[in-house]
Amino acid sequence: MVYRISYDQISVIKAGHYESSMRTEYFQTEQEALGRARELLDGGEHTHHAIELFDDKGNVLAGVRLQLKLGASIID
Repeated sequence: MVYRISYDQISVIKAGHYESSMRTEYFQTEQEALGRARELLDGGEHTHHAIELFDDKGNVLAGVRLQLKLGASIID
């Protein structure tokens, strides 16, 4: 089974100038894909917008379903 993450990566080239590119990564397991999605959401040197995680059937995991998969708490 293959899991896929697609995301828009925005990098600062020079002060006030940005470069955007669409990236896609493939993973053999759901845990690997979820781990990478968490890394992208937690930030780093790049800004990511429109992160999409596709399950092994090609369905996009979104909303509460994705939050639960990533371990987010929906109860405060």
